[in-house]
Amino acid sequence: MDRHKDWCTIVCLIGGGQEINTGEAGLSEWVNSIMTKFPKWKVHYSDLIVDSSNYINSIDQKKWLAENASAKKELHLAVSLRSFRSEKLSEFVHALLNLEQDRAMELYQQIHVNFPIYLTRNLNTAKQWLKDQKKGSERTGIIASSGARRLRTEGINVKNEILPANWFLNVSIDIRSSDFLEETATEFDIQGLEIDWACLAWGANLYYKNDEWYFQNFKGTKWQNIKQQTDQDYLLNAYRVLLTRARQGMVIFIPFGDNTDITRSRKFYDGTWDYLCSIGVEQLD
Repeated sequence: MDRHKDWCTIVCLIGGGQEINTGEAGLSEWVNSIMTKFPKWKVHYSDLIVDSSNYINSIDQKKWLAENASAKKELHLAVSLRSFRSEKLSEFVHALLNLEQDRAMELYQQIHVNFPIYLTRNLNTAKQWLKDQKKGSERTGIIASSGARRLRTEGINVKNEILPANWFLNVSIDIRSSDFLEETATEFDIQGLEIDWACLAWGANLYYKNDEWYFQNFKGTKWQNIKQQTDQDYLLNAYRVLLTRARQGMVIFIPFGDNTDITRSRKFYDGTWDYLCSIGVEQLD
């Protein structure tokens, strides 16, 4: 754009909270590049990007935008086309992950009729619910975080790589198809895509306890705490991606765990279950 001798316009459509891997910096990196390399550009931005932690956290960037760019409320795309049944799903997920319990509860009651969200601790119950919802050519599938390594005991192996074309497009009787409910897609497989009805299997790498999230990474034979803020953000965003992949509804599967296995302690699951229940998410069983 900067090489044009006359003039040029570039329009960027950028979602918030979508950075899930090393090297992804989101909207803040766009602002940083303009600040340092193209300060003479005329910049127009949505006024909401400076008010949400999903977009810009830097005080310097917010100050630069206020002094050198033009805020336009019309530039915010408020309606999600991914979840056509509920435009408030992303807002609900944001409140849920930000531990805004009252707001999440309020939003759940608003969206649940048109966008059903359920809880279960039985994977077979979750699979049956998906099959009952599916009509015609609609797609169902199981999704999970790439770091949810101990879901393997439940038959969900996130280390088993899928071929996205097979998972999204093959017929239901193909064991590689999402509809067969055997192979699992991770946030890396499904980012930017969606299916109609999803089962999100919640792993022990992100769990709720004492009013806060705990972040873990599985190394060797045990869990290790994630201490770097950037890595915590990546993990939280991974669940943000997973929670917003369904177009028509989803069921969240949370295992019981097993206190005889330190890698699957019940504390890794019960707190998250109780938190989602406290928001009002209904149980299937």
